[in-house]
Amino acid sequence: MEKTMCVNQTEYEIVKLLGHGKGGYSWLARRDGKQYVLKQIHHEPCDYYTFGNKIEAEKNDYNRLAAAGIRIPRMLDIDIANERVLKEYIEGPTIYELVKTDAMKDDYLDQVRKMAEQACHAGLNIDYFPTNFVVQKEQLYYIDYECNTYMEEWNFENWGIQYWSKTQAFLDYVKQQL
Repeated sequence: MEKTMCVNQTEYEIVKLLGHGKGGYSWLARRDGKQYVLKQIHHEPCDYYTFGNKIEAEKNDYNRLAAAGIRIPRMLDIDIANERVLKEYIEGPTIYELVKTDAMKDDYLDQVRKMAEQACHAGLNIDYFPTNFVVQKEQLYYIDYECNTYMEEWNFENWGIQYWSKTQAFLDYVKQQL
């Protein structure tokens, strides 16, 4: 792992890997005593999702989510040439961690349902998988920027909710991570 990475010629210290998704790797980064998320786009194959230009999609999706009023981390910088995005770091547990440790609250379900309603009104679906949501000071944030054209089969109630409690789908996913 690199010890530092640059976004538009500004260097950031890489602290640790936060996650690896179908679109990129997200790192906890630090500069001048502040923490950030630095996402490096990757081009690894994904058998269940088709991508276009990932870095342009990050920028466009961020703008669509912000316009829809979805609570997301601010995009602070984007480096098109190196396919890197610098985001505000939202510190806190993911919904995945909260479900796994029996610390999930009904209020978080209420908040995601409000986000789902906002997304639907904007003609969007977001990725409702619980690793994409962080709770900070009792506020739910969608930390991914992925969004797609709304389709009922992929909305929260028809797809996402199956991973927001200890359902068989959730437990199967936990087993895969061991």
